[in-house]
Formats: sequence, C-alpha cells, structure tokens
Amino acid sequence: MTNPRADRVRDVAKLAQRSARQRRGLFLAEGPQAVREALRLDARRRGPLAAGETKAAGQTKAAGETKAAGETISPLVTEVYASPACLERYPELDELASAAGVLRVATEEVVAAMADTVNPQGIVAVCRQLDVSLDEVLSRSPRLVAVLCRVQDPGNAGTILRAADAAGADAVVFAEGSVDIYNPKAVRSTAGSLFHVPVVVGTDADQLAVRMRAAGLGVLAADGYGSIDLDVLQDESASRRLGLPASAGPSAASGPSATGNAPSYALEAPTAWLFGNEAQGLSGDELALADARVAVPVYGEAESLNVGTAATVCLYASARAQRLGVGANG
Repeated sequence: MTNPRADRVRDVAKLAQRSARQRRGLFLAEGPQAVREALRLDARRRGPLAAGETKAAGQTKAAGETKAAGETISPLVTEVYASPACLERYPELDELASAAGVLRVATEEVVAAMADTVNPQGIVAVCRQLDVSLDEVLSRSPRLVAVLCRVQDPGNAGTILRAADAAGADAVVFAEGSVDIYNPKAVRSTAGSLFHVPVVVGTDADQLAVRMRAAGLGVLAADGYGSIDLDVLQDESASRRLGLPASAGPSAASGPSATGNAPSYALEAPTAWLFGNEAQGLSGDELALADARVAVPVYGEAESLNVGTAATVCLYASARAQRLGVGANG
C-alpha cells in the first residue's frame, strides 16, 4: 500500500476512537513488541505451540489456549501493516504475519497515517477485542486478580496490566468507569502483556466483590490511609511459613497484629486487589467492599505513590507470598 489517504488507511486510523472500536469490536496494536505478542497468541490459538514456546501460567482460552479438536476460534489478528524496513529489522514478524496470512506491506507514510503514535515504528496490527467474562475467569479458580476501579489514565492502566502479567496474576478486571484498555496508549503501555493475561471489562464493582468472595478470594483495598501496613502482612506471611510467632517479623512491632493475635490478612491466600482512581483513590463505597485496607509504606518524603507503582508493589507482595506459601497451604 502506498496511498496514505486511501479509505482503508482511514478505516484503520479510526480505531484510535473509542466509538469506532466499540462498534467494530476491533483495536490497534502498534510497534514490534505488541504486534509480535498478538501474532504469537494467534499462533497458539490456531494450533499446537510452536517449537520452544510454552503457555504462560494461568492463561485462559482467550489468552493462549490451543483449540480443541474440531473447535473453531476466530483469528485474533485480522491485518498487519508493516513497512519493508520494519520487516527487514524484525524477520520474525514477517514470518508470523505471513504464516497467518494477514501481512500487508505498506510504506512508512501509510503506517504513520494509521498509527496513533507521533513516531510510529513501522508496523500496526488490527486485532479483535479479546476480553473474557468474569464467569470464565472465576471458573478457573484464580489466586491473584487485579481490579481497577475508575482508573482513568491509559498509561497507568497499561502499567498495572503489565505488572499483573509480570507478577503472574490470573486476570485483570476493569470495573465500570475505568479507562478503555483498548485505547491505543493503554495498549502500548502494556508492552504486549494485554496478550498474556485474561482481561474482564465493564464489571460492576459491588457485584465483583461478591463474586470474588464466592469464588474463594479475599478482597484487599490498596489505600494510602489503610490501617494495615503491607510490610506487616509480608512479615506475618513469612512467620507462618517458617513456623514462627506472628510477632517475630521485623515490621510487626508497629503493626496491628503485633500482639500475636490472629493475622490481619493472610497474604498467601487467593486475593483480589482493588486499585482506585489516580486523583481520588478508592471511594468510600469501594473501600467498604474490601476485607482489609492495606497501605504501602512510604519511607521517604514522597506524599504518595502513583497507582501503577503501588499496584506493582501490592501484586508482587501477594505473588511472592503465594509462591513461597504453596507448600504450607497445599
């Protein structure tokens, strides 16, 4: 393709608008990393894993399972537009897109006209939206879930999803009022993790908490003013793992469980974390949904942590406790 004003180019570029994405059920993945992960996921969904590939832990059918015999799965990637220079630089992308039959070679000008970024990297993919239902996520007995409550910034949303992927979370839920994860900036911010972790969108937070508990998950609220210190929860978890009294951890002297009473929350237990709006945090109603309100300690002079940073710390704390506590908890 050589004409940046062609109708097809305009159609693809319109996917930067939420209305077009919702109407067509499509979104844009831009750049080599995102397009590579989308194509790899598509290849896994079409058939057996390629040599050397492994399925990420916790992935659902929408996030990487191969199809069963006789089962039809719609392709995730419908079109890939790439410049010759990009394909030369990233031969794997050429191979993956050609094998899927979706490659369209285009000039740099055409790709730039389709892309949302100021400095495009020579490749964009048109993908089908891949969110799954909450029922599907809960049916697989998840142990770690990130829930975004009215998170508005696409960069923060993408960062939290990427952190959830790195921590091995089983799903990321975007409650009603949160940013569209298919926003081009959000997709870019995930750095390909959108294609690794099951995503649920548009769920009511009240019902979500009820459903999580029914599925055996505790609900924690990340709250800068929370009465429970995350360090204390981590120390308590370590003490239980080592068979020590709950007060033995280095942070326990200042924590709510310092007297040796029952733990404030077992961090190694299956958990859904609630993360709130950037400016307002979690609302009173959202905080009321949680079993406990947990604060990430700030040791320096910073007023608070960005929601993406706080989410990363919380998710890794749970992930570590769960991984180390597997033997002790069956």
